[in-house]
Amino acid sequence: MTNLKLVTISGSLRKGSYNRMLLAEAVEAFGPADVTEADIDLPLYNGDVEAASGVPAAVQTLAQQIKDADAVVISAPEYNKGISGVLKNALDWISRVEGAAFKDKPTVVLSAAAGRTGGETAQFMTLSCLTQLQARLMPGTSILIAAAMNAFDDTGKLKDEMSRKLLATRMQALRAEVA
Repeated sequence: MTNLKLVTISGSLRKGSYNRMLLAEAVEAFGPADVTEADIDLPLYNGDVEAASGVPAAVQTLAQQIKDADAVVISAPEYNKGISGVLKNALDWISRVEGAAFKDKPTVVLSAAAGRTGGETAQFMTLSCLTQLQARLMPGTSILIAAAMNAFDDTGKLKDEMSRKLLATRMQALRAEVA
């Protein structure tokens, strides 16, 4: 039996980000899979650059990884009450690739943020962008990890049992959808 293919996208480039920790927890809860961690450290979208040079190879690779995946999990940090610039930039670039990478792709969005709402505004904005990209957004309880700097232990594991259970429920529903 072939493993399911899962792509994870962290809206934070920082290696030790709480959103990367949250994605690691999501991958564990999803279960056995071939996991690709997307690289969204991309040049800023510029229509003139696209017209002169085309879509960068890194963007084409990212779009192909999404197309080839069975499902996508995105963790969206909140910066100044909005979506992170790198995540929005990646989604803008992906929209420029032929073939609608996200079209009908089962997708879950999670958030971890320092604030009290756990990234709720960024998650809402990310979901809005993904709707335009025609992703198949999986319904379920929002995973919003507030005060993220206190939410993970020294090994990167979520401390709160209820958050772990909610995340496991979301990931098992995603797995059931694509299995």
